Amino acid sequence: MRDPEIMNAVKETLALLSEKAPGRAIEVRIPPYAAIQCGEGPTHTRGTPPNVIEMKADIWLALARGEKTWHESVAAGLINASGARADLSEFLPLRMSQ
Repeated sequence: MRDPEIMNAVKETLALLSEKAPGRAIEVRIPPYAAIQCGEGPTHTRGTPPNVIEMKADIWLALARGEKTWHESVAAGLINASGARADLSEFLPLRMSQ
């Protein structure tokens, strides 16, 4: 079951990410809440994108708030990232409203 509070936080932070990293080269998936395309590079239009990042909502929100780092989370196996551009470390943490 989807928690509305988590869903709103995920969507808000993904919107901030897309503002900070405009483009369509990377697909960021936070199932079952949301997915976006962001980041500069070749635009993806069909099939499985070449740059995919997927993680659980709690990990994503911790990264967005600066409670976890990208590199530590990848090393711990908390993030599935594939592709040459599948690295969001330069965009995190996000500036969020209180």
